[in-house]
This record gives sequence, structure tokens and C-alpha cells, in this order.
Amino acid sequence: MNISETSADCESAPKSAFRFKADFLRTYELTKGNVIKRIIACYRSPGLHAVAVYRFGHWAKKQNLFLRIFFEPLYMILFHRIRSKWGIEISRATQIGSGLYIGHPGGITISGLAKIGNNVSISQLVTIGISGKGKNRGVPVIGNNVYIAPGAKIFGKIQVGSNVKIGANAVVHKDIPDDVVVVLDPGFRIISYRDKCGDSETSIG
Repeated sequence: MNISETSADCESAPKSAFRFKADFLRTYELTKGNVIKRIIACYRSPGLHAVAVYRFGHWAKKQNLFLRIFFEPLYMILFHRIRSKWGIEISRATQIGSGLYIGHPGGITISGLAKIGNNVSISQLVTIGISGKGKNRGVPVIGNNVYIAPGAKIFGKIQVGSNVKIGANAVVHKDIPDDVVVVLDPGFRIISYRDKCGDSETSIG
């Protein structure tokens, strides 16, 4: 996985409304109960509220001047509401692919320079931010199908591969390959590789 691949995923994905449909469907699929209960759960989901505001803001900033004058105040009100009520701050400048899932609110901050792929799950107390100095200063590029557990911190000019699980409270500041699980140790440690030819995993001693 490299920067151009993830960036291309985000740029070539459907427009904001279609991306939000994928976000909604992921939340719907991850809830339990009958159709009515699932729809109500989606309606009440703080994470889905935050994703909707992000998608709206990302769309609005690309519109012409007239539409931006009309939509900007609404976006700012909604953004402030999500940040103050649910503790979720996602810059609308962030590039995020389809199927974003936020399971629980609280303490989530994502830099506007970050790039995130498709079907990524973000838990509470997660930070994805900028770090470093000079040519090493930058933000993470995160691949597809990544799960980020509560309390994880991902920062710096790094690349996180696809099909990765980042454990609770892990501090990730170096590149992560595809198909691995990383845990706190005290920053992070790869504990297994997924066999690309099957579903088995190889542990790292």
C-alpha cells in the first residue's frame, strides 16, 4: 500500500452522497435487531451524525461561491454541534473513502491532512494527527479495511496498510504493512500476520 493508492481510492470514490450511503449501510449492518430497530439505531448514532456532517462539509467546500455562502454557516453550526456534544472532530479537508464507521463518540480527532481508505472503523479516544519536523513532518495515510481500537494514537508521516487491526491505546508512529495486528508495546508491536492465501494467522514471537 502506498500514498498514491489510497489517495486514488478516495478521489475516485462516488460523490459524497453515495459515500454516505455506504457509511450508513456499514452502521446498519453492524447493528442488531429487525429493520425498524436498525434504522432507529442509525438515526440515533452519534458516529453517523459526525460522518454525515463531515460528508456535507466536504461536499460544500467544493461548491461555487454562491452555494458556499449559503451552506457555510449551516456547516459551521453542525460541526460545532458535533464537536461539543459528541466530542468528534473530523476536518472536512480529510480524504476519507466510503464506509466509514464510528462506533462510539468521545475524544476523536482526525487531521485535515490525513488520508483514509474505505471501510475503516474508528473507536473512541482515537487521534490521527500531524507530527515530525522538516521533511519528516506529516500525517498518516491509512489503507482499506482498518480497525482502530479505543485510545489508539496514529501520527506522523507514516503509512498504515490495508486489513490492519490496531489495538487499544497503541501509539503508532512508524509504517505498518498490510494484513497485520499491532498492539501496545509500549508504542506498538506486530503480533501476527494474516496468511494472504487463507484466513490463518502467523504469530510473531
